[in-house]
Amino acid sequence: MIITVTLNAAIDKTLAVPNFRLGRRHRSVEQTTLPGGKGVNVARALKALGQPVIATGFAGGPAGTRIVEGLTAESVLTDFVRIREESRTNTAVLDPTSGEHTEVNERGPRVSEHEVELFRDKLLYLARGAQICVFAGSLPRGVDSDIYAGLIRELRKTGVTTVVDTDGEPFRLAVRAEPNVVSPNVLEAEELVGHEFSDDDDCLVAVHEMAQLGASEAIMTAPNGCFAQVLDDGAPRLYRLRLEPLEPVATVGSGDAFLAGYVAARYSGSSPSECLRFGVACGAESTQHVGAGAIDPRAVERLMSDIEVEQVELPAEVS
Repeated sequence: MIITVTLNAAIDKTLAVPNFRLGRRHRSVEQTTLPGGKGVNVARALKALGQPVIATGFAGGPAGTRIVEGLTAESVLTDFVRIREESRTNTAVLDPTSGEHTEVNERGPRVSEHEVELFRDKLLYLARGAQICVFAGSLPRGVDSDIYAGLIRELRKTGVTTVVDTDGEPFRLAVRAEPNVVSPNVLEAEELVGHEFSDDDDCLVAVHEMAQLGASEAIMTAPNGCFAQVLDDGAPRLYRLRLEPLEPVATVGSGDAFLAGYVAARYSGSSPSECLRFGVACGAESTQHVGAGAIDPRAVERLMSDIEVEQVELPAEVS
């Protein structure tokens, strides 16, 4: 079983608005409303890929009920802690004429210490039957920034593989807790290591640095693939994967789809390089759909052969 943790779950509403301009009145030509939050998106993609997954986190008020009911309608197992305050609703406007995507995300509910303790107990119970746990997304108000770090340390004792995709202070603390895998995008990785990246060498150095900060393996997603330092037969190896970008319908959630693909392949026992290849294919294929975490597994398989996988070395000045 794979667990996905979404502490700041949401209702994600996407409006397709041609020729969108600020300050003007518009009518949408299409609307989708889905349960969201990074971990929820990962769970949706894992379900589409045929993997056993259960989504947990916080859900509150009518929006929280819609999140749970929506996932149930998608046949995704759930076990959320119900909280007093209402879960957030996020709104995105997609302009199909330009491909531009504008997002407005609510702050989310305030969560009490008691509700946090209920969740911690629930996660440790669920972990008894799990092999992998994915922590993904932002934190709601009232939740300490070290919550991921503490849970990673708890799950390490049970032998569960921990995967983290977040940002800011929660990410920095989580990396120090020595998770098995971290999977930021370029901006999140730049914030973590403290400098910008100007070329591929900088990106390779960055995944190496992230591993040195505490993560066993580090994967950084990029618009045309990923950079990774992963363990292969116990030894760290660097990879650069490339795929010619597809003409996107929507790019929101492609990183979540990448992570779902990587986790699905890892759960199935694929080699490290094939896990990365499958993740890149899933991330790319997801850009052909409106709705984060939507994936067509048959299209993913067709993309696999187009991905260039290269094992590389650190730049000489670093190694």
